[in-house]
Amino acid sequence: MKKFTLRLLILIVAVLSVVAAQAQDIHFSQFYMSPLNLNPAMTGVMNCNHRVTANYRNQWSSILKQNAFNTYSVAYDQKLPVGRYDYFGLGGTLWGDKAGQLDFSTLQARLSGSYAKKMGGYRRKAHYLVVGADAGVSQRNINQANAQWPSQNDNGTFNSTLTGDVINDPNFLYMDVSAGLLWFSVFDEYNNFYFGGAFSHLNRANVSFDRNNVNIPLYSKFTFHAGGEFTVGQKVSMLPGVVTFFQGPSFQVNAGNSFKFLLGNSRRYNQAFQLGLWARIANKKDQGKLMDAMIVSTRFDYEQFTIGFSYDINTSSLSRATNGNGSFEFSLLYKICGPEKRGVYCPNF
Repeated sequence: MKKFTLRLLILIVAVLSVVAAQAQDIHFSQFYMSPLNLNPAMTGVMNCNHRVTANYRNQWSSILKQNAFNTYSVAYDQKLPVGRYDYFGLGGTLWGDKAGQLDFSTLQARLSGSYAKKMGGYRRKAHYLVVGADAGVSQRNINQANAQWPSQNDNGTFNSTLTGDVINDPNFLYMDVSAGLLWFSVFDEYNNFYFGGAFSHLNRANVSFDRNNVNIPLYSKFTFHAGGEFTVGQKVSMLPGVVTFFQGPSFQVNAGNSFKFLLGNSRRYNQAFQLGLWARIANKKDQGKLMDAMIVSTRFDYEQFTIGFSYDINTSSLSRATNGNGSFEFSLLYKICGPEKRGVYCPNF
């Protein structure tokens, strides 16, 4: 009986995960290294012509083991000059997320575009307003063959030959549309700041696994973010940042700072190492806000290559089960610069 109770508990957790997932999107602790997932207006905002990013996140493996949350994302974007000062940004993103004994997964592919308009200044000291939008298609899937239902309880043990419930739409597609704004100001090649916002899931697609009978709209999400780079010494800079998400009943804030240490004898070779400390605050349903995790991050820049790693140290009440273990992330970024006939310095992501 205890064995079946444990299996039933796992099923309940998996089902609750599905319900929660329709209310809250994927997220990365290194949000600054996944710009197209943060805000479509960040498409093409870079100091080179092309950019490729890749991100991977593993969460709750200390509890869920092989059923842990695994999230990945790959993206490409480029900058296209318009006239003397302005430019278009074009990009594409593919991300996936999978978790739980039922293999609940989401796969999304989308295209994004932006237009950056200079509002004042010149190349080395300028202010820009960027408008962006994206549209994509998502697939949601659940493996109902792995489901274990109460009706399959055979005198305290699980019996797969007994009839369980049926999930009517275990695999379906839906459209998704988002829009965003970004403002950035550059004071010189090494000092800048930016802030922006995005409105995701404008169409509020139905994400029910019983789509013909039940309408469960995907909550719209509001994202607000800000950050910058500020020189505090000959070879040291501060990179503060904050991002806030509001989605249905869910609320989350990531805030912190990284210190950037230049390597070598010249800034222009772009060799640097970063160390950062961040905090994630979220809401606990009907019980106010809580400190969910502390995040330790590192980053190494070498020419056009960037490698980032972060680890979440769980600080919520769940830490008793995880022994403080949280999740880790790995990020890669590569820029293709080449000759630029004209351009503007942008914040570095």
